[in-house]
Amino acid sequence: MKLTFALILALQVSVCVWAQDWPEPDKELVDKYTGLKEVFLKRLVNAWEKAKDAAQPMLEGSPTGDRAKEIFEEMRQSPRVESAVKIISGLASELDPIVDKARLALLGAYGHYLRPYIGEHLDTAITNIKPVLDTVMPQEG
Repeated sequence: MKLTFALILALQVSVCVWAQDWPEPDKELVDKYTGLKEVFLKRLVNAWEKAKDAAQPMLEGSPTGDRAKEIFEEMRQSPRVESAVKIISGLASELDPIVDKARLALLGAYGHYLRPYIGEHLDTAITNIKPVLDTVMPQEG
């Protein structure tokens, strides 16, 4: 009941906020955002894989690792967990258009109101942090 109420309230608020007209983002800004997002997600996936590969040998022979594997298997086979995953997946797919519209509205607002003032500084900061991220969290393993 609480989840339903929260979802209805969130949808009502999102409809009210997004009912007004927001500036359209430039195609160049959307492409730049999409590229940066894809690279960042690749970095996260690669870092997760490296962390998992590093932790797996340590957990192989330990009693804690064996117990964690048992708990994970029990959770994975549980019908409740399967139902929760299906519900969350369904909600995520239903909310995709709303999230995309919100993202485009925020990019449009950023491009129209903030980019003229902070765009160069943000671009410089992103360019300067890329070498650090390439060292710490490379996008390809």
